[in-house]
Order: sequence, then structure tokens, then C-alpha cells
Amino acid sequence: PESEVFEITDFTTASEWERFISKIEEVLNDWKLIGVSSGRPLEKGIFTTGTWEEKSDEISFADFKFSITHHYLVQELSDKDGKEELGEDALPLPMQDLLCMNNDFPPRAHCLVRWYGLREFVVIAPAANNDAVVSESKCNLLLSSISIALGNTGCQVPVFVQIHQKWRRMYVGECQGPGVRTDFEMVHLRKVPSQYTHLSGLLDIFKTKIGCPLTPLPPISMAIRLTYVLQDWQQYFWPQQPPDIDALVGGEVGGLEFGKLPFGACEDPISELHLATTWPHLAEGIIVDNDVYSDLDPLQAPQWSVRVRKADNPQCLLGDFLTEFFRLCRRKESTDEILGRPAFEEEGKEVADITHALSKLTEPAPVPIPKLSVTNMVHSAKKKIRKHRGVDESPLNNDVLNTILLFLFPDAADKLADGFENRANTSAGNNPPPENEDYNLFSQFKSAPSDSLTYKLALCLCMINFYHGGVKGVAHLWQEFVLEMRYRWENNYLIPGLANGSPDLRCCLLHQKLQMLNCCIERKKARDEGKRGSVSDRSPGCASGDGAKGGDHSGDNPDKEKEFGKSWESWSDSEEEYFECLSDTEDLKGNGQENGKKGAKEGSKEAANLKPEGRLHPHGKLMLLHPGEPLYVPITQEPAPMTEDLLEEQSEVLAKLGTSAEGAHLRARMQSACLLSDMESFKAANPGCCLEDFVRWYSPRDYIEEEVVDEKGNKVIKGELSARMKIPSNMWVEAWETAKPVPARRQKRLFDDTREAEKVLHYLAVQKPADLARHLLPCIFHAAVLKVKDEEALEDISSVKKIIKQIISHSSKVLRFPSPEDKKLEEIIAQIMSVETIIARARSLKAKFGVEKCENEEEKEDLQRFVNSLLEQPEVSVVGAGRGPAGSIIHKLFVNAYRVPAVPPLEEELRRSGSQEERRQGVQSEFPPPTGREVILRTSVPRPAPYSKALPQRMYSVLTREDFRLAGAFSADTTFF
Repeated sequence: PESEVFEITDFTTASEWERFISKIEEVLNDWKLIGVSSGRPLEKGIFTTGTWEEKSDEISFADFKFSITHHYLVQELSDKDGKEELGEDALPLPMQDLLCMNNDFPPRAHCLVRWYGLREFVVIAPAANNDAVVSESKCNLLLSSISIALGNTGCQVPVFVQIHQKWRRMYVGECQGPGVRTDFEMVHLRKVPSQYTHLSGLLDIFKTKIGCPLTPLPPISMAIRLTYVLQDWQQYFWPQQPPDIDALVGGEVGGLEFGKLPFGACEDPISELHLATTWPHLAEGIIVDNDVYSDLDPLQAPQWSVRVRKADNPQCLLGDFLTEFFRLCRRKESTDEILGRPAFEEEGKEVADITHALSKLTEPAPVPIPKLSVTNMVHSAKKKIRKHRGVDESPLNNDVLNTILLFLFPDAADKLADGFENRANTSAGNNPPPENEDYNLFSQFKSAPSDSLTYKLALCLCMINFYHGGVKGVAHLWQEFVLEMRYRWENNYLIPGLANGSPDLRCCLLHQKLQMLNCCIERKKARDEGKRGSVSDRSPGCASGDGAKGGDHSGDNPDKEKEFGKSWESWSDSEEEYFECLSDTEDLKGNGQENGKKGAKEGSKEAANLKPEGRLHPHGKLMLLHPGEPLYVPITQEPAPMTEDLLEEQSEVLAKLGTSAEGAHLRARMQSACLLSDMESFKAANPGCCLEDFVRWYSPRDYIEEEVVDEKGNKVIKGELSARMKIPSNMWVEAWETAKPVPARRQKRLFDDTREAEKVLHYLAVQKPADLARHLLPCIFHAAVLKVKDEEALEDISSVKKIIKQIISHSSKVLRFPSPEDKKLEEIIAQIMSVETIIARARSLKAKFGVEKCENEEEKEDLQRFVNSLLEQPEVSVVGAGRGPAGSIIHKLFVNAYRVPAVPPLEEELRRSGSQEERRQGVQSEFPPPTGREVILRTSVPRPAPYSKALPQRMYSVLTREDFRLAGAFSADTTFF
């Protein structure tokens, strides 16, 4: 018969628990934490100055996930250190660290480092933040797992398990060595048992826990630290007064002038001062501290150290200004929507009748004598606003507006046009810019020079946005600004605060547009006055990269300028010809077509018999190749100035023409407009010249000269055009053939200033406040960096200097692109705010420690150094403890803060524990009861039997108002027990 089938249980398969243990062992192996740990004894202060690193991994027990992390102090590898000393009975390194006294109370470290003084350890904690190991059995299971894993691997690094909720920071752990073991245990209570609030109670617990079998107990060494917190800086109010918004007198807003950014914190950026008084090394019995009496007087403590608690994100003025202005970039409304009307309508348009359309032309109009004055500048805009909305509703009041306009346009004093004339010339031609690093920041930030109109406008808009009507005020000022620009264009007044010449492409687009408008005004003004205007000297030699030629006739020479002026008068028989040919309406049809009787006659004659026109001066000693007459530099048209958006447009058009022959030809024609104009001017100034003559002046490198020997044996210099000039159907040859001898003043204008000015004015008129803020943001960042630099120079804080350099390099990368991301801009603002906060903190501490009032120079320097290190280091030790200069100031601060009026009865109830503390300390103490008490007790005793090995025992206790913790590390001998 078949035998019965019976079930076999295989007990060799691993359980979840065993898998968990092997996973721990695997991780410890991977991290090479196996075997004997070696290293030097810890140096003093290494926990703070050294670098801590950590490695993490994930392990799981069934489906419960744990994270395992190795925290360690990075140490230099030493060759044989400690290897020789390692005898059989050497203790594992962590156990030696328990007794080391060099790093008690580190200011910044992991809590286990503070409690146990370990240089490396492993922590196993539930992976999810809300998970917690609460039940005792689970806790014991984890401890057993650790114990087995440590035993199996021979790892000497302590391993901890985090139990209970994360915020309680409760750990239990174990460390194993050859024949020795240390258990790490912890007690955490909310209510402090009264018998443990003093040293004698803590010593009792420690002794009981050790349970030392020896009768005269080995000496226990103690380290004690009492921490006092000062929150109430009674006698110091915060020095920064918030600006008084209503007081706008003489262009100041509560001490803030337009054009200056505010700076500083509105509240005290330092909230608390923590003084730690430490007794680093006491033997038991030296000090009495029990529930009746205490010897621990902070003034007698051998070590004092101070740390400050900084207020979280204190409100700072510069930061607020930047943040508010940046918010403006996100607004969607147009100027019209904000001000509630079409902004730039003509007055009375709504009642205009089509039948009166031509009446303006026929009616005699009085000739206006324009005055440029602030009252004139606050144009019809006010009337328009009033017409559409109640009388006093305009966002900016007149005083503010007048102040700003005077600041932006200092040339607008109330004078007649001619009185203003002389000033306009000086104000438009700005002084050469100072060549310092701060001034040239604008090219890195793509903003505008710090003395320019654009920069000032940015600051005014920033201030208006913050103090005077927000986005409505911004829209109103911008509308006034645009009206002012149109007014200046129509009346030929140059715009002040802009560098001369064509737009500077290193600046922001708005600045370029204003410079463009100035170019237009300059040309129009010169034309209207009948002086040399759109035709003035330009050195094509320089244009083609030949620097030497530019030197011959540089426009910087005043004598030359006079000469140009004269030559203009002698050019034409009648001024009418000039006006006729250069009027806005007259576009000459063919480039070489000439108007005027004289032109018609000459056109039929031979070119050689033409009368030379439009000469500037002879070009050195050069002669024309064929007639042999001197070669004259012609008066040429200046090339049209371009802003970057126009350049981009032009390059797009050129790119779209494609690569076909027709496209290429068209492209060449477009690009050679300026060349053609110069050729025509050259032909007019040098009748009978040839292309070689033109090339010798315009692009000397394309004319190659070499010495040859002629038939008679004499050396002769023979010249010819370069290879690129000889290419058939070359653009230069084509242009030369089509060019007629026409002087610059009779050519079609290369630069139509009327059209360009109208384009700029339209561009300005359609900008929304948000667009405006985007354009001007680089200027605001530029101003903020300059402000921060100025303020830092007064304080001289090395860490701030580094951050400012970082801000500049970061900003120059971000702002170089046309539309930077908001996130990156916010980062810049955050960096600037952090610098402002640091400087505000430095000032707050200076005021509190009375650095400025200090008479003795040496003491003043010491205090200054002390204040600077308080800002940069987590904890600063006070030289001379309570008896040094800084110590006595801190003592005074506590005394003054502690002499408060009598405490109300309710608080008296709450402070009962404190009053008991006072009673123990004796009434004479001028310090408040300590906020925190920390005690470290250490000894080395044999456990558990009298004949066991003497091993390190340590207990740390911390006691605050609502928290009591004991963290003990107790070692036992596992061989002789």
C-alpha cells in the first residue's frame, strides 16, 4: 500500500526578520564599516570646523520601509595612526570619544553628536515622515536586529534606531567591540521632576544607573553649560525709521529723495541673544548645586560664548521696493485701462466735426513762442484726466509730479527758449563717463549708465509704484514722460541725460529708443537751423576698419568743427536749394537726379568739367591718379543709427531674401545704400576720379602698391586693386557705375529722422506699465547693486563682498537675454535681499554693542571684530568671559533687560519654577534664571562586576522650560561578567 503523504516544513528558509538583519549587514559591508575602527583623538572644535557627510540607503522589514544613514566626520587619512597603539585591549574609537572633552556642546551638529560626542554613527529610521516605531516589542525587535548584525559583521560603529514620533528625537542604540558593549538609552519628559533640576539629583541618577560595585567610586568629571536668552533689548529702539509718506517737501519723501533707493530693515533683524556660560571641567565635589543653594554664578563661569538668533525674513525697504516693482511686470492692463481713457487723444476730439477738418489750415494762427518749463511740461494730460474723471482724481498730485519732472529734466527751468538753448547743448553732450568699474556695470546688466535719464526714470517709477499710487501713478508718470518726449521732438529740444551719438547697444532697448529719438531731434534741429546737420563728417576709413585714416579728420577737434561750418556756407549759392532738397516731403527720384538750374546744366557736361562740390579737406598728400589733382575727402551722410530691434528686423529681412541670384542682388543693393551715397559724395568732391581713387580713401587695404622697375630702369610705385575688387560684377564696381556725382546735401536721406522719431514715439506710447517694468528692471537691479555696495563699504563685511560678486556675475548672465525667466529674476532679488539683511544685522549688533560710542581704539576694533564674527559664525566665544569688554556690555544688556517692572500675578504663577531657581541662585544675581541647563557627566568604571574591565560611562542631560532629556551611554564588559 502507498505510504501516506505528509507535509514537510522547511525551517531553513529565511524569515522576514532574518532577511532584515542580512540587509543591514549588507549595507554595513558596502559602506566598509566592518572591522576595527582607527583614528586620532579628536582635536578641539573639530565638530564645528570639520565637514560632516552622510550616505543613505533604504531597507525594509516585510513591507515597512526604513532609511539607513551613515553620518561621519571627514578626517584626513593618516598612515599608521593608531595602528601601533591598537593592542588587544584597546577600546573601540566611539567608546574613547565618549570620554573626550574637546568638543562638548558643539554649536552646530547632529543631536546625537551633541549628546554623545560621537564622530561617526549609523541611524535607522522609518522612511516615511509620519511613520513611527511606538510599541515596545517592535523597538526591542529592532534593537535585537542591530545587536545580531553588529555581532555578525564585527562593526565597531554605533548604530541607532529612531523610535517614537520624529519630533521627539528619541534614539536607542548599541556599539560593540571585542568583549565590550555600550548601550545608548534615552529618557524624554515634558514635565521635569523637581529632584532632577540640579546637579546633585543628576549625579544620583548617574551613580544609580552605573551601579558600580566598587565602594570608593572613581571620580566623576562634569561639564556644565547654562544658557541665558535675552529677548527684550529694553534701551535700544530699532534705529531705522519707516519713511514718512506724507512729508513730501523739496523733493524728499521722508528722507528719501527721488533717484535714491531706500535701504535697511523696518524691524530689528536680530531677535534674540543667547549667552552660554560654561564650566568645561569640574570634578565632583568642587561645586555645590542643589535645591537650596547653587555655586553656579554666570559671572564666574570660565567660558562665555554668544550666538544671535536672527529674525526670519525681516521686512527690508530695498527688498520691498524690488519685489513690488517686480510685481508690476506681471500686470496685464494697458495705460488706457488703468487711467480709464484713451491716453493720447487730441483735446476736444469728441466734439470735432468733420466739416472743420480743413479749417486749421486756413485760419491764421498766432506764432507760439514755446517756453520749456515745468508748468508747461505738466501738459494737457491733467486737463484730459480731469475731463474724464473727477477733478482731483489724478493719481499723482502736482507737487510730486513737478518734483519728478524737475529731477528727470533739470534743463526745464522756467526760461525762454533762447535762454534754454545754451543749457540744452551742455546738458545733452554729457561729460565723458567715469571709467570706473561701478559705472560700467550697465554693460554687464544691459541697463543704462547711472547718470542717464533712463536710469533716473527707473528709480522714479520704482518709488511712485511703492509710495505714490502704485500702478496708476506709474501709468500717469509714463504718459507725462511720453508727452514730454513728443513736445521735445516737435520743438527741437534735445533730451538731457543721454550720451551723444547713435544708440548704445550695450544698454537696454528703452535707453536705445530714447537715444534714437535724440539723434532724430539733433538732425531735425540742425536742418531747421540751416547749419550743417544731417551732412557732417564721417570717417569711412574708420568705418572700414582703417584706424589710421580716422585720425586725419577726427570730429573731436574744435577747429575742424569751425571749418565744417564754414564749408557749409560756401557750398551753395542759395539756402533754398538745401531746404528744398532736404525737406521731409521731397524724396529725390533717382539717386543721381539733380534739382536746380545749375545741376541741370552740369548734368549734360563732361564729368571732368564738373565744379567740385561738398569738399571737406584734402586727404593728406594723396593725388588723384588721372587728373593728378589733390584727393579731397568729401562731406558724407552719416549712416542711419540703429537700435537692436531694428538691427534684428533688418537681419531677418536680409535672411528671408534667400540664396537665389535675385535675392542676393537685392540684399547687396540694400547693404550698399551707404556705400553708394559715399561714392556719389566722392565723385562730386573729386571730378574726374576713378574707382581706384575711391578705394584708396575708403578701404586702403584693397589697393595694393608695389615697386616695379620701368623701361628706363627707375623704380616706380605701381598700384592696383585687390583680387576681391577685380571679381566680375563686383558690388563695388556696379555701385561705382551707377553712382552720379551728387554732393551729400542733395542726396536722398539715408536716415529719415521724421519717420524714425514717429516710430519711437509710437513705440513709447504703446508700452504698458508691465512692459515698462520689464524694460527698466535691469536698471533697478543695477541701482540696487550700487546701493548695496555703498552700504557695504560703510560696514566692510567680507562675506557680503563675496555675495555681491556672485550677484553681479549671476545677473549679468540672466539679464543678457531679451526676456529672462521670472524664476531667475526672483533669485537675483532674493540674493540682494539677503545682503541687505546681513548689513542690517551688522548695524543692529553695532548699535547694541555700542561700537561707535567706544572711546578706546583698541577696544573698538575688538568689538567690531566680535560683531563681525557673530554674523558669520554660529557661536562666538567671548574673550575674557564676563570680565572682557564684550562680556561687560552683554552683562549690562542683561541687567537692564532684567530690571523690569513687577511681574503680574498670573505670570508669577507660570514662573514658579523660575522663582525657585532664583531662590537657589541667591537674590543678588543680576541674571534671569537660565533658559537651558546642560550637564555632561563622565567616568570610567568596571561594570557589571568588580573584576570587569573599566569602561567609559557618560550621561548628558538638558533641561529647558518644557523639556527634559537624559541621554546615557553605559558600557559593560561582555567577557568578564
